[in-house]
Amino acid sequence: MAPKPNADAALWRRAMRGVKPLAPRPEPPPSPAPELKAPETISSPQPTETPAISLPRLTLDHAAGYDRANAERLKRGRHPVEARLDLHGMTQDEAHRALAGFIRAARGAGKRCVLVITGRGKIGGGVLRNAVPRWLDEPEFRPHLLAIAAAQPRDGGAGAIYIMLRRTRAG
Repeated sequence: MAPKPNADAALWRRAMRGVKPLAPRPEPPPSPAPELKAPETISSPQPTETPAISLPRLTLDHAAGYDRANAERLKRGRHPVEARLDLHGMTQDEAHRALAGFIRAARGAGKRCVLVITGRGKIGGGVLRNAVPRWLDEPEFRPHLLAIAAAQPRDGGAGAIYIMLRRTRAG
């Protein structure tokens, strides 16, 4: 025999009698959108200043500044993956440092296509899965990258990202 609905409500009120609601969390201030500036022309170059170079935004669904054929090859996983980084189990700070070191080392070794495994995360998407593409578009990483794309299922699918690194210039 099932308990009466009023009995459930009474039981719930009794269980929640001493519970106080949490104070609402303050909302974080909105982050300003990154400004994309056109390259400035400098009439007389200063040796101590370097002009800011404006690069197109880097997103998973659009490979700006990368030709269509190679962008499709990257998206379809047809470039050989030369190095892998697995960020599973890392905090955001640990993952950011690991990603910076990995990109620096891979580029220094002349690697072109690398794979970063973020994991899919729990229900609602993973923290690193959402953060890594955003980090890759930051000034620290962006000058070293040509394109990024979601990995194919055999390489981790939605829980991994292909990254095409720029060639290192000799000299």
